[in-house]
Amino acid sequence: MTIEQSDQDRVESRAHLLPEEAAVGSDDPQAQAAAILAESDMRTEDQNAAPDTVLERRTSDQTVAAVEPPD
Repeated sequence: MTIEQSDQDRVESRAHLLPEEAAVGSDDPQAQAAAILAESDMRTEDQNAAPDTVLERRTSDQTVAAVEPPD
């Protein structure tokens, strides 16, 4: 499978509208899917691509210990 074919398969699988998307409708689900996937790929490759998005990567030992509420 070529990269181009793989991308087309991804677009085809995403072009099936979710119920909330279908309720609003789409003039071109294929183009919409391609745009969503392109933006997703860009954000995956460059985590600073979305200027207002902050992605924190922490391990479980770097989180705050859960506090049990009093009985």
